[in-house]
Amino acid sequence: MDDILQCEHLSVAYDTSPVLLDLSFAIPAGKLVGIIGPNGAGKSSLLKAIVEIIKPLSGKVSCFGAPFKKKREKIAYVPQKEGVDWDFPITVLEVVLMGRYPKLGLFKWARQADVEAALNALQLLEIEDLASRQISELSGGQQQRVFIARALVQDADLYLLDEPFSAVDAATEAILIDVFKRLRDKGKTLLVVHHDLQTVETLFDWVIMLNTRLVVCGEVSSVFTQENLSKAYGRKGEIFVEMIRELERKKSGLSS
Repeated sequence: MDDILQCEHLSVAYDTSPVLLDLSFAIPAGKLVGIIGPNGAGKSSLLKAIVEIIKPLSGKVSCFGAPFKKKREKIAYVPQKEGVDWDFPITVLEVVLMGRYPKLGLFKWARQADVEAALNALQLLEIEDLASRQISELSGGQQQRVFIARALVQDADLYLLDEPFSAVDAATEAILIDVFKRLRDKGKTLLVVHHDLQTVETLFDWVIMLNTRLVVCGEVSSVFTQENLSKAYGRKGEIFVEMIRELERKKSGLSS
């Protein structure tokens, strides 16, 4: 299987503070990938380096065998909600249609097909009734669904999602998980910055584990281990593993 994303000796710094050091890894196509690690590990910075929001100190990133700027039409990026001006006067439908801009002509006029694609994406995320609402009127979970819908209408092959489950309700989380797995099953690749270690094994096929440096990258079943979690999180990783074991023991007791 061809690798859809490659990082080669990637280092990133803000001013004089390093956030990523010498990362080298590759991600094959058609994987749902979790990016995990403690706060300040460089998870969001990795996505920003991939889409060239921040410039690497050294090394390089290749998407589909080329730099991002040459393949941008194949890549959809969803930033954290906190980085968006939600007071901007624009409707939900207009936000989603922004995802079609790369496919529009010179004057960027939306066609009926573009509007239908946007409405279909809103329907998939169960917010089609909000199409005419101002984005400032939405809840946090609804806002997150809108941004995912905007990414969907791009019809990308690689999706980069920065904390999509942050501060959303259980219903929104379940909908997003279903959408992400559908995309994966269609052969799309998704990189998702994620914090809830308890759901990693059920959500993801692959995992990138960071703590400034790359701890490990590979299939969840192989690399999501006590040893690697301890490397990434220190004592917190060990505590997490013990908590999971205790839950498993309790489940076994209930089922016996």
